[in-house]
Order: sequence, then structure tokens, then C-alpha cells
Amino acid sequence: MKLSDVLIKPVLTEKVNNQQEKLRRYAFKVDKKANKLEIKKAVEDMYGVSVEDVNTVIVPGKNKTRFTKAGYIKGVKPGYKKAYVTVAEGETIDLYSNI
Repeated sequence: MKLSDVLIKPVLTEKVNNQQEKLRRYAFKVDKKANKLEIKKAVEDMYGVSVEDVNTVIVPGKNKTRFTKAGYIKGVKPGYKKAYVTVAEGETIDLYSNI
């Protein structure tokens, strides 16, 4: 797997922002087939930081329903894999530079 295909996008929420400030931990949406070693190498190459730890979580898909004129429509949003990356002391990742 190419390193450019491993990281899909960063996760930007209030919870993650608090972890960035206090714990130097960043969250990324990653490819489901990627393992921790590939995620670590991809973050180090793309952002130029040294990674201390990588934790992964597989977020399950959610059931969604909506009411229309034709009745209820049921479906499932797809699940995805999320990685929490802890960087070394004194290093940061600027996620807002691309926006």
C-alpha cells in the first residue's frame, strides 16, 4: 500500500482539539487495510514529526432512516478506521495550513 493512500483526512472535533493541546495526540481517518506501522511511517513522512504511539479504532457504520412520501427509507452509513497518533515531546502538526 502506498503511503499517500494510508491517510485519508484528519479528524477535527472539539475532543481531538483538546487532546492535541494536552496530550499531543492527533486523529486521522485512515484506510481500513492500513496497519499501525504503515500509519506511523505515513505521518512521519507527510508531516515531518517523530511518532511515539499509534492507536487504532474501527468505527462501525450507523443505521439511518428518514421519512419520505414513499415511506421510510432505511440505510447504513459506512464504517471507517480511525488512528490516534501521539507525537514526540515538543513537536506539533499544523493541520490548518492546507485549509
